Amino acid sequence: MKPLAGVKVIELARVLAGPWCGQLLADLGAEVVKIERPGTGDDTRHWGPPFVTGPDGEARDAAYYHAANRGKRAVAIDIATRQGQDEVRALIRDADVLIENYKVGALRRYGLDHASLTAITPGLVTCSITGFGQTGPYAHRAGYDFIVQGMSGFMSLTGEPDGPPEKAGIAYADIFTGVYGAVAILAALRRRDREGVGSHIDMALLDTQVAVLANQALNWMVSGVVPHRMGNGHVNLVPYQAFAACDGELIVAVGNDAQFARLCEALDLPFATDPAYATNAARIAHRAALIPLLAAAIAPWRKADLAWALEERGVPAGPINRLDEAFGDAQVIARGLKIERGGIPGLASPIVIDGERMVADLPPPPRPR
Repeated sequence: MKPLAGVKVIELARVLAGPWCGQLLADLGAEVVKIERPGTGDDTRHWGPPFVTGPDGEARDAAYYHAANRGKRAVAIDIATRQGQDEVRALIRDADVLIENYKVGALRRYGLDHASLTAITPGLVTCSITGFGQTGPYAHRAGYDFIVQGMSGFMSLTGEPDGPPEKAGIAYADIFTGVYGAVAILAALRRRDREGVGSHIDMALLDTQVAVLANQALNWMVSGVVPHRMGNGHVNLVPYQAFAACDGELIVAVGNDAQFARLCEALDLPFATDPAYATNAARIAHRAALIPLLAAAIAPWRKADLAWALEERGVPAGPINRLDEAFGDAQVIARGLKIERGGIPGLASPIVIDGERMVADLPPPPRPR
C-alpha cells in the first residue's frame, strides 16, 4: 500500500504548478479528483502540438497536459453556477486536501474559499497557489512562470556573460512551487493527524523562485557583490563547467583540489602543484588563464573517452545529452524513468520508497464531459 492511500485530494487547479502538486500526491497513493471546466477542460489540453494519440487512435489532447496529470480522475464542473458550487462542496465533504490556483479572493465569491469549506470539513488542508501570495502589493496579480523567473533574479544568473538573460528550459518556478506545495501539504496533514486541525497553505511562485536562489543569494548577502551570468561556469568552483570535445560537449565538475590534481594527470598537464592553480581559491582568481589551457587539452578527446578516463580517476564528469540521448542512457533505462500508462508515455516520479517507485497506476484522465 502506498503512503498516501486513503487520502482524498480535490484539485481545483489548472496549467502546471497546481496540477504538478496533485500529480505528485497521486504518485504517492492519494485519490486525486481534478475539477475542469466543462467543454474545454484544463488550458493545457490545448497547448500543442504535439498531441497524444491513445492506443485506439483516439485524440487525447496535448502532451503538455499529460506531463502533469497522471493518476487523477477528472470531472467537469462549472463553479460559477450554484449547481457547480454544490457539486464541489459535495466532493469536499470527505476530502482531506484542496489544491487551488485561483486569483486571491476569487473563490470567496463562490463560497469555495478555505474559510467557507472548513465549515463543511473542519480538518481540510487547502493549498492556494498563486503568482505572488495572499499578501503584499502584488497579491492581486496573475502569476506566470516566465515573469517570475525574471522578477526573482534567476534569469540574471542564467545565460552567457556577453548574452541576454535566459529563462530555464522548463517552467522552473511552476514545478518547484508544485513540489514545495506537496511538501507543505504533507506537513499539514501530519499536524492534522496530531492536533485535529486543518490548515491554509499560501504558496507563491515568486516566493519559491527566490527561495531556491540558494548559494547565489547567500554569496550576494555575504559579499555585497551582485552575481552575474557565467554561462556554464560556476561562481564558487573552478573548473566546474562544460568543455568542447571533438564530438560534442561534456561537463567537468571538480569539487576539490585532489580531483583537480587527478584531472591534470588525465590530461597530462603540469598544473596540479602550480601555486596559481593548486587550490580552488587560486583557480577562481586565475580562472581566465586556466580555462583556455584546459579547453585546449580537452578539445582533441572524444567526450565518451574522456568521461571514462576521468571516471576511472574519480573526477566527476558527464556528457551533455539531448533528450533522446538522455532517455537512451543505460542508467535512465535501468531506473525506469520512462513509463507508459494506458498506452500513453510518461515520466516516472523520482521517489523510490522501500524499493518501489512511487508512480500512479492510472494514466492522465480523458477530457470530462
